[in-house]
Amino acid sequence: MRSFAILGDSTCDLNKDLRTQLDVDYVQMNFVLDGKEYPASLDWEGMSAKTFYDQMREGKRITTTQVPAETFVNKFTEYLEKGMDVLYISCSSALSGSINTAKVVAKELQEKYPDGKIVCVDALNSSFGQGIEIMWASRMRSDGSTIEEVAEFLEKNRNCVNQVGFVEKLDYLKRAGRVTASSAFFGNLIGIKPLLISDAKGQNFAVKKVKGMQNAMTEAVAMAKERIIEPEDQILYISHADSKENAQKLGEMVKEATGCKDVFIGSIGPIVGASVGPGTLILYYVGQEETTIGEA
Repeated sequence: MRSFAILGDSTCDLNKDLRTQLDVDYVQMNFVLDGKEYPASLDWEGMSAKTFYDQMREGKRITTTQVPAETFVNKFTEYLEKGMDVLYISCSSALSGSINTAKVVAKELQEKYPDGKIVCVDALNSSFGQGIEIMWASRMRSDGSTIEEVAEFLEKNRNCVNQVGFVEKLDYLKRAGRVTASSAFFGNLIGIKPLLISDAKGQNFAVKKVKGMQNAMTEAVAMAKERIIEPEDQILYISHADSKENAQKLGEMVKEATGCKDVFIGSIGPIVGASVGPGTLILYYVGQEETTIGEA
């Protein structure tokens, strides 16, 4: 059985330590600020997270790109040349078209490397939701699963990765087109924080609306407590956009409420960050299968 590499992309928000522990890699997207293009590094090389989010607070618009085809070619080839297959676990196709580019590149490279396999899986999630699926893949690979078995498991279980998040301002998501139009309506209501899930199609959809940060955290914890499965065996993941203090508070609240094994807190990277904006908090856990499909 051939060994295989596991790749995420710049939306998976796994830092260098986690990637090393999991033995995974990623393909980089890019972001554009003041007309200059930067690589979307998950380790914040070239620009600190603080600088990035302060630019947004000052009103600067940051745009993002998908993974360039050339980047896929180079990264896939790197592993195929080593005699390895490749499993690419992409950002939700509802949020990025990168998986479509990956599939085109994969088909082309299969002709050059007929003995190699490139399998592309749509995570239907981003940030630590996508990261959790990459962790599953890494664990299954260590346990001896084949690339096909891992891909099948992910496609069967990806909607069990639950997301509940809230943003400081919905303007960023509206501008980036990363939220359903019906959810975007809440952005006009002053002080209202919509609670955003990743629906069954991988869209950001507002299922509830509350007033203020404290109420948003309380409601997010209540949702997690209701939907989480076997919390005592789980590490929950919280990603934040330059809002570590609130992330720690949310972590304490959800750990007490659910009795989970632990909580990991990490930074939202530049691609997800450009869409959600500073102050965002997102909680991820394994729970009941998400069947909700948000309205367009």
